[in-house]
Amino acid sequence: MVTILTEYWNNISAAEQQSFIIIFASAILFIILERIFPYAKGQRVLREGFFDDLALYTIAQSYVLGIIVFGFIIRGIDESTGLSRLNLFADVPIWLQLVFFVITHDIYIYWMHRWQHKNKYLWRIHEAHHSPKKVDWLSGSRSHALEILLNQTIEFLPIVLLGAPVEVLAYKATISAVWGMYIHANLNVNTGNLQKIINGPEMHRLHHTPGKGRNRNFATKLAIWDWIFGTAYLPEGIKAEKYGIKTYFPAHYFMQTLYAFRSFKSKKKLMSREL
Repeated sequence: MVTILTEYWNNISAAEQQSFIIIFASAILFIILERIFPYAKGQRVLREGFFDDLALYTIAQSYVLGIIVFGFIIRGIDESTGLSRLNLFADVPIWLQLVFFVITHDIYIYWMHRWQHKNKYLWRIHEAHHSPKKVDWLSGSRSHALEILLNQTIEFLPIVLLGAPVEVLAYKATISAVWGMYIHANLNVNTGNLQKIINGPEMHRLHHTPGKGRNRNFATKLAIWDWIFGTAYLPEGIKAEKYGIKTYFPAHYFMQTLYAFRSFKSKKKLMSREL
């Protein structure tokens, strides 16, 4: 196993190595900060569903989907179109490419996220993300495979087709991963007016409640979309207390994945099985 990991590490780019190091270090940092400045006091690190979220969603599912997204879907589209060989972004500085791709993808995620909460079919592949009863730095990784497949293809396909270097892919992935950990983190932060622009736990933890906040605060990185489009929810003095969804939801990864394909005819029966 060590030999395989060493060989894999040596075969990836320096930017990808940096990405892994930053993501791992950020996870450790968030675990420590959650102990020092907890939003919900007394919440355990090894909370319910931790193993599934770490080993199955974060590691196993991400690895398999990475192969599918990059090795088959994006590679297939690129080879059939040849767009990346045009190097359309060749003369654009990496930092400017990152700003461009972060903002454009964030707008997409905002509207896609709103649609997932409105459309019963899309909600089926999104509800797993809302199922954790405890929200922390890791719980954001719980997302159905089809949701990740769709969103990551749309996130990274333009980067590849526009001929961006591998550094842009690695840095964009790092930003997405670390920011995802941050907005779900069990951190009691108060960013003041900055929350009108930058998204964080203050707004996103309210989004994970089964109450009014669930259909608000759809933004991921830039909270400004919620404020512009009237979906912001940040009442003064109100904190999230309960998380998850009100109806029955399986406890483990494989059943959670299959549960998205259940019949809509069983909705009334399932709705009566409250957690």
